[in-house]
Amino acid sequence: MLLELSTPTDFDRWRTQARWLARHDVPAAEVSWRVAGEASLLDEPPADLDDEEPGTGTDLRVPRAFVELARSVILHRDPARFALLYRVLLRLKREPRLLSVDIDADVARLRQFERQVRHDQHRMHAYVRFRKVVDADGERFIAWYAPEHHIVEATADFFVRRFAGQRWAILTPARSALWDGRQLGFGPGVPREAAPADDALEDLWRGYYAATFNPARVNVAALQTHMPRKFWSQLPEAQLIAPLVAQATAQTGRMVDATPPTPRRERSVPLKPVGSAADFKAQLDACRRCPLGAIATQAVPGEGPPRASLMLVGEQPGDHEDLTGRPFVGPAGQLLDRALAEAGIDRGQVYVTNAVKHFKFEAQITPRGKRRLHKKPGEQEIGACEQWLQHEVQQVAPERLIALGASAARALIGRAVAINSVRGQWLALQERQLLVTVHPSYLLRIPPAQFDAEYARFVADLRKAV
Repeated sequence: MLLELSTPTDFDRWRTQARWLARHDVPAAEVSWRVAGEASLLDEPPADLDDEEPGTGTDLRVPRAFVELARSVILHRDPARFALLYRVLLRLKREPRLLSVDIDADVARLRQFERQVRHDQHRMHAYVRFRKVVDADGERFIAWYAPEHHIVEATADFFVRRFAGQRWAILTPARSALWDGRQLGFGPGVPREAAPADDALEDLWRGYYAATFNPARVNVAALQTHMPRKFWSQLPEAQLIAPLVAQATAQTGRMVDATPPTPRRERSVPLKPVGSAADFKAQLDACRRCPLGAIATQAVPGEGPPRASLMLVGEQPGDHEDLTGRPFVGPAGQLLDRALAEAGIDRGQVYVTNAVKHFKFEAQITPRGKRRLHKKPGEQEIGACEQWLQHEVQQVAPERLIALGASAARALIGRAVAINSVRGQWLALQERQLLVTVHPSYLLRIPPAQFDAEYARFVADLRKAV
């Protein structure tokens, strides 16, 4: 059975046809779709389901999440998207929780299509460059862009909101969007030759781009991740990238050659007088001794009795801690609370803190949205926070310290140590005793079959502080 859609993004007609087919349990293998004007391998004319009798088809209900997913996936360029969506629709009749099974091949492919469409829309937001045109009708702004998927109509509202007071057009090979200041319209695609040439605004933009290009931070791989090479031909600043990168490489080489063989280590900035806990928090928030202070939501100081006999030091705040401003409140903190209770230690009588006071993370796009994934701090971040950790140790003056993980041990001891070689042992640290064990986040990452044994060992380590 051959079915026809009016446009590549004709979701409403696909939905009507797919619902009719699914209600009548038409196998996916017997259905093909094409867009009007496209050639088909089938000789038969397209079916008109609207003219057929409804018959005795069964009722059909699908999750709203599938409808929203289908609206996005139908914008993909892959011609198999219509059949894939219908196949998943049929399966949802028998498997209502199918969309939650991310490892399913059909679901994984739909998620991939959705992610690729979303990335394409994001790139269109970022890479469209308008050129000013003045004619008898006045001033207009025209851009030419080549998206990977059928996203022009779905993305045009973004530009309406951003440039509502200007007349503009976005020309693409397949579809064009036009805004006259009051109404949004769409037309056929045009070749690149139809777009206007450079204007004075682009000269200004190229000058700004060149002036702000930082040769000390050039990273070609990262640059191409954020601005893929295939889009360079559509960007006025792209013609500057190659010479600026070459110039930066040469400058970097001269800087390396000029570096003395034994660089002088900068002296640490001394601590300011600290009054209340709020004063300490304010100083942490203002700290820029490493880059983390500029990207994290806030600093996370330690928490607990001002004269606790036991201090626990972790690695760094996580996502939950970064948002709340409190240490050990996320999943690892909840597991730590459980282990402390089993070890006979009252969390309320313990001072808990971290070696690094800001959250170090990397952003990642997932099917469920943007996530901030933990990234292990390096020596730079640990060293930058050394003064803050030492201040907490001096103020609280605990008798015993427990280092949770290698980063905490590195910060307290002053050098890297192998956890397994010193774990569970009391070490002399000036006038205090230090015990090294694993971080509770380690227990959250190990296979379930190993959890019980490793958790019991962790509790046994903590119990040594009682």
